[in-house]
Amino acid sequence: MPRTSAGLLVYRRKACRLEVLLVHPGGPFWMKRDVGAWSIPKGEYEEGEDPEAAARREFGEELGVDAPASPLRSLGEIVQAGGKHVVAFAAEVDLDTAAIRSNEFEMEWPPRSGRRQRFPEVDRAEWFGLAEAREKIIPGQAPLLDRLAAADASSARKQ
Repeated sequence: MPRTSAGLLVYRRKACRLEVLLVHPGGPFWMKRDVGAWSIPKGEYEEGEDPEAAARREFGEELGVDAPASPLRSLGEIVQAGGKHVVAFAAEVDLDTAAIRSNEFEMEWPPRSGRRQRFPEVDRAEWFGLAEAREKIIPGQAPLLDRLAAADASSARKQ
């Protein structure tokens, strides 16, 4: 069975443009990577678990702030290059990236040193306009930005 994750793509409107919140993975492997390294806040969930509940939980764990209580909009599922399936949801929220406090993981670092170190799961989060977000995000997640933009444009036409 493929690995599955659930995530939350939060967005806001600033100066008449749509911005999305992306997170940069923590740890030594990602430290110097930028373009194509950012992600939506997400995490794996078990078979039978509700993906929306998992997306909310993972948002809280990765950012250290509660997921929005508002209803979420489904963005469907994508498959990343490594085969991981990601079910994503969207919500309009404006939060202060300075307030973010990620949970941590532990690993041996440097490799084969016998020394264990702790690293944040997410070392930072930032707001990006859609054009810049397309450059920063993991390529397999880029369709989520397109789906959000299409859903937002559709909502604007209905108003």
